[in-house]
Amino acid sequence: MPQAVRYSEHGGIDVLRVTEVARPVPARGQVLVAVRAAGINPGEAAIREGAFAETFPSTFPSGQGSDLAGVVAELGPDVEEIQVGDEVIGFVHTRSSQAEFVLVEAENLTPKPSGVPWEAAGGLFVAGTTAYAAVRAVHLREDDTLVVSGAAGGVGSLVVQLAKLTGATVVGIASEANHAWLREQDVVPVAYGEGLEERLREVTGDTVDAFIDTFGQGYVELALRLGVYTGRIDTVIDFAAAQKYNVKTDGNSAASSAEVMRDLAALVDKGLLEVPIAATYPLAQVQDAYRELEQRHTRGKIVLKP
Repeated sequence: MPQAVRYSEHGGIDVLRVTEVARPVPARGQVLVAVRAAGINPGEAAIREGAFAETFPSTFPSGQGSDLAGVVAELGPDVEEIQVGDEVIGFVHTRSSQAEFVLVEAENLTPKPSGVPWEAAGGLFVAGTTAYAAVRAVHLREDDTLVVSGAAGGVGSLVVQLAKLTGATVVGIASEANHAWLREQDVVPVAYGEGLEERLREVTGDTVDAFIDTFGQGYVELALRLGVYTGRIDTVIDFAAAQKYNVKTDGNSAASSAEVMRDLAALVDKGLLEVPIAATYPLAQVQDAYRELEQRHTRGKIVLKP
């Protein structure tokens, strides 16, 4: 029987299990995908812990995951534009992608270009669409200076690259271990920690036009101190600060479509967008994968490979 990640109660990493499940059967408009790679995301850990139980309640036993890439194994009725054997990138809203087989709505799939590695394809949805929406939200122009917090993380590493495609100057806040990678992307690296505000004022000439926060922990307030207009601040994580200061929270839900996935995959295929892969784990090591994720020091994505 195929395997899938499950948890039967809210809690820490130890509640995650990999269990045998019945092979899913696609209904009308659905496709069964044999998963080759499935990204993991901080929001999934928060849901599992019960932090969003009122907004995103769990029905136990619950699965996990939205991101996926794989090979079409079976078609449901009325699916015409996809064929068995097609390589696809997609997403689900059913918390089920961390598994060997996943049911996906046909409209949520896009072809995987041959130049996109499985790991990159499987980790593209949440981080990619979040980055896409965040960059769009702050309305970048060629002469702008953008500051990005968590600039080497799963979302931040894509934000800085998409922002560079607009012609803007991009300043990335990250640990010194990631500065060389940021320079390779033509991003100005700045170390976080004590004295950050002064360092940012120095490297930007005290002019910051937009700010994207992918890390939380006070960066919205920092953006305001730097003089950034609230309408050009976007946080994908600090929703309390967003509500308090009326800044934007455009992220995954604002760009959740196969069309955006297709465009992002095309950029990867053309070599214009890199999806850094911090680590890959077999499905059986899902606990280890989330343990590394929750340290919040990875460059790029962590991906499960069933």
